[in-house]
Amino acid sequence: MNMQSPTLDKGAADAPFYMPQGSECELFEAAYETNMPLLLKGPTGCGKTRFVSHMAARLGRPLYTVACHDDLSAADLIGRYLLKGGDTVWADGPLTRAVREGAICYLDEVVEARKDVTVVLHPLTDDRRILPIDRTGETLEAAPGFMLVASYNPGYQNILKTLKPSTRQRFLSATFDFPPMDQEVAIVAQESGLESDRCQNLVRLAGKFRALKGQDIEEGVSTRLVIYTATLIAKGMPLEQAIHAAMIEPLSDDEDVQQGLNDIVTAVFG
Repeated sequence: MNMQSPTLDKGAADAPFYMPQGSECELFEAAYETNMPLLLKGPTGCGKTRFVSHMAARLGRPLYTVACHDDLSAADLIGRYLLKGGDTVWADGPLTRAVREGAICYLDEVVEARKDVTVVLHPLTDDRRILPIDRTGETLEAAPGFMLVASYNPGYQNILKTLKPSTRQRFLSATFDFPPMDQEVAIVAQESGLESDRCQNLVRLAGKFRALKGQDIEEGVSTRLVIYTATLIAKGMPLEQAIHAAMIEPLSDDEDVQQGLNDIVTAVFG
């Protein structure tokens, strides 16, 4: 489990860089102020996690980030008894700590977690805002400032991995996508330090790769990978080598697919 240690940030001035695409920042603030949970939907690498980090800093709240996976259980979120120095002691999980402290808890790719996780979330996503802990007999009321945020990629949904309507309808929802080209160029330039005019063709290339999603590749290239590519180029790596390492290799292991992607690189950069 990947968990980010909570820290109190100084506010928007120190928030991680994030460029809004619409009114998502206002929606997040409204959800926070009215004690409503928020569900973020969108493809991998389009900025959902950065957005949550930005908003937590902007609101001055501690943030616990949990990367959900197939083996993540409710106990991983709530906590468990551990042996410590010959004694058995209770250790809170990240969700429990967030509830106690009034922090933001972000469950990234929540549909990847085991089914018992969503059952635990239900009492926290209505007006009760409670977390029952069966093993200790406690029922925690969420401290002021607690907010539950979850995300998932609808493109990976299947009959076994989707949120039930009874869970989805407990959340406000916002759909994310890759930024428009000019915005993505500005983001890549800001994050990588590469000149904007050199970032432009990288973003064009990413758009052409994304058009292949569901055909030759499972997922389109993320903005994160475009930033990685631009960063390597800014550090002096040759263009083709940077693109191969940061955009082509991460997308596919198939040699024929990689060759097809290289052909697109040639067409874009000449």
